[in-house]
Amino acid sequence: MTATPAPEVGTPVAPGVVHVAARDVSFGYPGRPVLRGLSLTVGAGARLGVVGENGAGKSTLLGVLAGTLHPTAGQVDRAGSVATVAQELTAAGGATVGTLVDEALAAVRTADAELRHTLDTFDHDGGDLPALSRALARVEHLAGWDADRRMDEALTRFGAPRDLDRPLDAMSVGERYRVRLACRIAQRSDVLLLDEPTNHLDAAGVAYLTAQLQGWPGVVVLVTHDRQLLDDVMTGMLDLDPTIDGRPAVYGATTYAAYRFAKDQALRRWRQRYAAETKRRAQLLRRLDESYEGLSDEWRPPKGSNKHRRATGARIHVKAADRLVQRLEAAAVDVPTPPLSLSFPDLPALPAPDGGTPTGGPLLEVRAPRVPGRLDLPGVRVGLPPCGRLLVTGPNGSGKSTLLAALAGAVPLARGVRTVAPGVRIGTLAQEGHASVGPRGEPLPDVAQLPGAGPDPAADGAATGDAAPVDGPPTGFAAYARRALDLLAIGALDPDQLVAVAGLGLLTEEDLDRPVTELSVGQRRRFDLACALLAAPHVLLLDEPTNHLSIALVDELTAALRATSAAVVVATHDRRMRADLADWPELALG
Repeated sequence: MTATPAPEVGTPVAPGVVHVAARDVSFGYPGRPVLRGLSLTVGAGARLGVVGENGAGKSTLLGVLAGTLHPTAGQVDRAGSVATVAQELTAAGGATVGTLVDEALAAVRTADAELRHTLDTFDHDGGDLPALSRALARVEHLAGWDADRRMDEALTRFGAPRDLDRPLDAMSVGERYRVRLACRIAQRSDVLLLDEPTNHLDAAGVAYLTAQLQGWPGVVVLVTHDRQLLDDVMTGMLDLDPTIDGRPAVYGATTYAAYRFAKDQALRRWRQRYAAETKRRAQLLRRLDESYEGLSDEWRPPKGSNKHRRATGARIHVKAADRLVQRLEAAAVDVPTPPLSLSFPDLPALPAPDGGTPTGGPLLEVRAPRVPGRLDLPGVRVGLPPCGRLLVTGPNGSGKSTLLAALAGAVPLARGVRTVAPGVRIGTLAQEGHASVGPRGEPLPDVAQLPGAGPDPAADGAATGDAAPVDGPPTGFAAYARRALDLLAIGALDPDQLVAVAGLGLLTEEDLDRPVTELSVGQRRRFDLACALLAAPHVLLLDEPTNHLSIALVDELTAALRATSAAVVVATHDRRMRADLADWPELALG
């Protein structure tokens, strides 16, 4: 079955009728099932948080609920108007802020025009009162009298550009996202589907979003890694992570801490059962092998036996082995492989002794950095000693990303000095992708986005760069190998300390064998994190590291950053991560 069409945007529905429901819905991409037999119903006033590992199908579920993706099985019903805010927004040529505003308020404008026409032409002696009532109800439902004020308020509170003539393609990713989020909030749709809405918001923007969602009269289905937002807003949670029985887990109103405890306990039992069953299966297979040894070409009955006795003995051994196989199959329990968990590498604190790092000196430092129009910190010194920590905070536009780019050497300084101790390796995770520069600002190609880039690491010569390029977009393995060769070429990689991507627990080998361009947004973010760790850096620069990641990985990454021997700088709006790192030195910008 295909999804039922959504009502026209702005069509009013009776109170309590607003809902979105999925019944036995399945969806998959060629060769890769994503959703299987999923059922859920979310009614007016409910706010469902959708969580799960990257690639588990969270964004796909929103697409299916919105009707932009059609399920391969099952049915989706929607009552009321639907608005979606996806993680990514492609700026169409010529589109402006005003384009998005006009699209969002089109239903309001239409309803207002129809009401004015109805009032202007209404015959007070024999007019159509039901038609007038419907026109009034529609404007009332959309709060049409307040639409322009709501739009201006949302743009302002989210820190989005308000110039209606400003082209979208001239804006940053975060600015475009905030414009679209403001438009969807001001639109007042009955069903609101949000995919990681806090990724590009500062503290003030998150507070405004939280207040809007808490009072939302319709349905909210929200994919988020923001643990505090789950606590503040959600009335229930749907976890799409794999479970031992294959069914998604649904949690009622609960705190994030209670959810994590219940999930961790279930994972612990799953891993224990998997380990026990794996050990038991190995023991039974070993016994089976020993039983069949008697049937090998070298097996012989006792010397002097006649041929009939030899045949009888062979049959007995075959039957005994067959019975053992039957017992093995009857006793076997099909326990699926538990999900991956982060295996953070043991990063070094200092370069090798011959690196020349002064004892007690900083590994990386910038003094009084200035980037015109983006950052100006006169008299400020930002230095990272071995094992150092720094938390960078501040509102959007205060220069956090620019400061990390200055530390990475990715932007030139109009004033100030940047120094890197000899032998220091730097790993950088930018807000959108990994930094394409070396430790001293050397440009590196973004191989994950280039078609046919890099050698296939499985091919002969991959380590030396002699392998032939692969056809089409590179796989994760190929792109990672290309990155390693680029770092090696500029002396930013010690081959003896290379971090293997398959051992990080960020992506499965199956995912790494796929083209990087086919990975989900969250999986690409995991790949970018792996690239930041590739060279076993002494310094990690992480800009909004929780963006697009699953909440389970955010918890694991936070613990790893606290424990690692590398120096770490984190710039983040994530309230829970800031609380978890509250004992770090903090640089507040803006």
